[in-house]
Amino acid sequence: MARILVADDEPSFRELLADILDGAGHEVVVVRDGVEALAALEHGTFDLVLTDQRMPRASGLDLLHRTQRLASRPPVVVLTAFGTIPEAVEAVRLGAADYLTKPIASPAALLAVVNRLLAATVTGETPFVTEDPALKELLGLVDTVAPRDVSVLVTGESGTGKELVARRLHERSMRSSGPFIAVNCAALPESLAESELFGHEKGAFTGADRQRRGRFEEAGGGTLFLDEIGELPAAVQAKLLRALDGRTVRRVGGSAEIPVDVRLVAATNRDLTSEAA
Repeated sequence: MARILVADDEPSFRELLADILDGAGHEVVVVRDGVEALAALEHGTFDLVLTDQRMPRASGLDLLHRTQRLASRPPVVVLTAFGTIPEAVEAVRLGAADYLTKPIASPAALLAVVNRLLAATVTGETPFVTEDPALKELLGLVDTVAPRDVSVLVTGESGTGKELVARRLHERSMRSSGPFIAVNCAALPESLAESELFGHEKGAFTGADRQRRGRFEEAGGGTLFLDEIGELPAAVQAKLLRALDGRTVRRVGGSAEIPVDVRLVAATNRDLTSEAA
């Protein structure tokens, strides 16, 4: 039996999902919108999250970002209407485990997705299904590198599965029990990138009303995945280099060097060697 969070603002569809999952023997927690879902994640542990893409007050993507900061990191399935499938595909690119269109094809279709993801969660593995010799060779290389506590750069065109490779590196490493924190560098505004990565002290800038840990500290004992690292502003790249060399970070507005214990996995679709030259 798994504990599953269902978030949807349509009462009838929400109840349908709950009935199907409850009938399959799962414990189901049902919430009406994104804010209630975020509160549930703050106060409870879940094996799986099913969330509508568009909800009042907080969206399915807001939930997705929140789950990526959790140590347990439950898989997230995004529910979407046919007209918003491109948004759901984007959610998968950002870390969602899968997406389902509304209305669902059948109870069996829903349970097939749920069972597959719960099985993967139990084994602790990101599922790869392939008979392609080149991909099998790549996975063999990944499994060889994974136990070695070194930084890794994953390169490839957009949509080729770089984050899946990063997750496999984490899952088969000595840090697998720690958090996997993913950051999309392309989505970081230059003015906030340093604070996002390294954190900030209260009063460091306008709106900094409390101290905040950065992603390096959040990933302590685990893996920090910097997707599209080539998009980071040059000034932040220099500070990133110092953090990697010294294994310490300094929060924005702070003076103390804070030790961090993370493995860095980065990804890019750029040719960084030629760009550096």
